[in-house]
Amino acid sequence: MRVGPVTHRGVAREMIAREPDKRRGQRIQTALLVFLKNAEGITRDVSASGVFFWTSECSCAPGELISFSVELKRPEGRMMLKCQGDVVRTELCNGMMGVAVKITDSAMKIV
Repeated sequence: MRVGPVTHRGVAREMIAREPDKRRGQRIQTALLVFLKNAEGITRDVSASGVFFWTSECSCAPGELISFSVELKRPEGRMMLKCQGDVVRTELCNGMMGVAVKITDSAMKIV
């Protein structure tokens, strides 16, 4: 039996093929401003049930409750989508933290 990277990649491919995607909503790739308590960020993608954003100043961990707002610009003016959610995962890349959040509560507010 061969043990090494090729074997591991084959196992990972097989697991991905058997494991269904747990995401419920369609993701839309868009760059929207995100405002946290003491930080700002920018979305990578959003859906009706979640969001992934990049920030340089946020320290959070999976399982934590997080509150944030997403700025939406419309011809009539700005709106803020105020959200609360559970941090599902985080990832570090080039000094930035990526945060995936499952939204549990949200409300629109005209600014």
